[in-house]
Amino acid sequence: MSIKVGDKIPSVTLTQMTAEGPKPISTDDVFAGKKVVLFAVPGAFTPLCSGQHLPGYVKLADQFKAKGVDQIVCVSVNDAFVMGAWAKDQQVGDKALLLADGNADFAKAMGLELDGSGFGMGARSQRYALIAENGVVKHLGVEEGRTFEASKAETILAAL
Repeated sequence: MSIKVGDKIPSVTLTQMTAEGPKPISTDDVFAGKKVVLFAVPGAFTPLCSGQHLPGYVKLADQFKAKGVDQIVCVSVNDAFVMGAWAKDQQVGDKALLLADGNADFAKAMGLELDGSGFGMGARSQRYALIAENGVVKHLGVEEGRTFEASKAETILAAL
């Protein structure tokens, strides 16, 4: 069953790339006491994710902060090395926190996993975005099929 508005973000360990290498980070730590915008993508370096999804959030990061967002988080079913390289490639800097969900544990806990095996991608995350306050989902936009409206930065910014 998919997570919904009013639900608490599940407690899962993700991985963050740091200067010292991969470091585990709990979703409890990411969300506790903060207003967080999280968006999930099927894969780093994929055309829509690199061309529009991540860049939209980076471009509008200051507007999100002006609306009280403490952290923008991007999660993908990739390893921390890929997420770190993607952050550098996209010049993310401190605009967003890119986290690896290497085994799709978070995607599964959210009930938003995607079977990408038909495309040679294995278990992935659906494309979605949410707004959470202190770990509770206040807004959720999940893309249906190949759409790109519910989770794009402009839509989430308007929902704040």
